[in-house]
Amino acid sequence: MAFMDIAGAGRASTASAPRGVLSRIGAIFTRVAAAQSRATEVERLNAKTDAELARMGVRREDIARYVFRDILYI
Repeated sequence: MAFMDIAGAGRASTASAPRGVLSRIGAIFTRVAAAQSRATEVERLNAKTDAELARMGVRREDIARYVFRDILYI
């Protein structure tokens, strides 16, 4: 008769668990930094005049769409 350990099936070993947690925490900080960077870009563009935005080919109402154009398909 064979015995199987199904309690630990599909789980990472306890040795790699801290690395997994640190990896997830690092991913969260990466996303926060990216979001902050985009928010700063929106603020920077909002500070421009309509003429400056027009030279860039961006309308004021399209600033968010412009900043998030690589991840939002609006």
